[in-house]
Amino acid sequence: MPLSTPARIVSELASRGYNAEREAVTRLADAPDSAAALERALETVPDDALKLTVAHVDSVLDREESRADATARPGNSPQPNATPTDGGDPSVSTGTAASQSPDSHDRAPPETRGSRDVDLSKRAIEVANDMTGNSTGTGEYQDFVTVFRDRYEKLAGNLRGRVNHRPTDAIQNMAGGSEAALIGMVSDIRSTASGHWLVELEDTNGTFPCLVMKDRPIADLVQQLLLDEVIAVDGTLADDAGILFVDSLHFPDVPRTHKPSTADRHVQAALISDVHVGSQEFMADAWHRFTDWLHTPEAEHVEYLLIAGDMVEGVGVYPEQDKELDIVDIYEQYEAFSEYLKEVPGDMEIRMIPGNHDAVRLAEPQPGFDEELRGIMTAHDARVHSNPALVTVEGVTILMYHGVSLDEVIAELPDEEANYDEPHKAMYQLLKKRHVAPQYGGHTRLAPEDRDYLVMEEVPDVFHTGHVHKLGWGKYHNVLALNSGCWQAQTEFQKSVNIDPDAGFAPILDLDTLDMTVRKFA
Repeated sequence: MPLSTPARIVSELASRGYNAEREAVTRLADAPDSAAALERALETVPDDALKLTVAHVDSVLDREESRADATARPGNSPQPNATPTDGGDPSVSTGTAASQSPDSHDRAPPETRGSRDVDLSKRAIEVANDMTGNSTGTGEYQDFVTVFRDRYEKLAGNLRGRVNHRPTDAIQNMAGGSEAALIGMVSDIRSTASGHWLVELEDTNGTFPCLVMKDRPIADLVQQLLLDEVIAVDGTLADDAGILFVDSLHFPDVPRTHKPSTADRHVQAALISDVHVGSQEFMADAWHRFTDWLHTPEAEHVEYLLIAGDMVEGVGVYPEQDKELDIVDIYEQYEAFSEYLKEVPGDMEIRMIPGNHDAVRLAEPQPGFDEELRGIMTAHDARVHSNPALVTVEGVTILMYHGVSLDEVIAELPDEEANYDEPHKAMYQLLKKRHVAPQYGGHTRLAPEDRDYLVMEEVPDVFHTGHVHKLGWGKYHNVLALNSGCWQAQTEFQKSVNIDPDAGFAPILDLDTLDMTVRKFA
């Protein structure tokens, strides 16, 4: 049995009647040959000891290191290093994944096996909108006022060029029959007895009712509205000036003229999400095939790995989740994930954001990991930014958002506009609204900060999400929208809610052309 993860080492110790200090288990897991190190530690443990200590493990590892140094001196015959088994080249898109030697991963993958001929000086990566360490919200009333005012001002700025906006108090003083335009936050949507739509808009000065007649072409747009999003309307005031009859409705939207940026050289990024290490349904074999492929010549241009949340399965996320866990301790889940991450080539740049299964607050925006988790996640010096975060990779701006609000968008909007089988369509709606989680007070938990980090102030070139465990992609006004599936087979909970996941896929993005290839490893 491979002992490349702390959880497996703990299990092996327990089967032999031993316990161990947490740091001792970590040292054994990090050993080049963890199985052999464990055997030697148990062989030399005092007869009356039932727990392996850090000091004892360190003494064993020091002796092994000294022995290895002696073997490598001139005149000795060093043993050849084990090389990873090449899992072959899985075919593109829906092709069959290549076969894998059953014992190809019976070792702790050394991080150093990732050396490739890569010119690191050509890399460039910048991160914006990362609120990690900058949380200011206390949950008081004024915090909510501040964040919603910031949302309104930012999105209204995108709309003021399209309508001749007047504040609500000014419209209330206009004469009946006048033409008027208003930018406001949707505070209420309801249908009248006659089947028309009454939309109440709120700005910083007050509220005003707007009526969309059911026979107008724009009536279909009302069904795409969510509470708390910012829109603009223009039309004509009623004779008594008490209501605005809407002629046109505008979203902040992505300009149709948006021209995405591209990299100056041929370089690729792998965009994945929802790994869910710690779940009994985590697809370790598919992950091994993926990381083996990253070491092949065909993947030599894949220099970036972007993970959009849910690195681990977490604990207590949904009812009776404990029955589906392979690793029940959240910290051991991250230790295991860090070990799996070591299979990735050591020269790859890795950026991640948390999701709703990760050990951070559920309310969005979610900050990156705290110091304790960062101490566990040491592989590759992988960086964990907040959810959402704007990551610019060699000139290509990628908005990374885990995607919890997609559930709400899909539940609220018509099926043709947003559904689980085509998750990118729900993402189109968020791009149209220029906000990753517009509706407050529903299933998506939102935290008030000194500004709204969830607004899409800058139009991204790529919008990358996860969460719904479905694979889907397409372009909306030249923005590539991608939901990258997952690495977890269907759980009992997913069966109960009719979720059939798309698992074991790795979208590979050409940063110089924004063309994408989806590879299947399951």
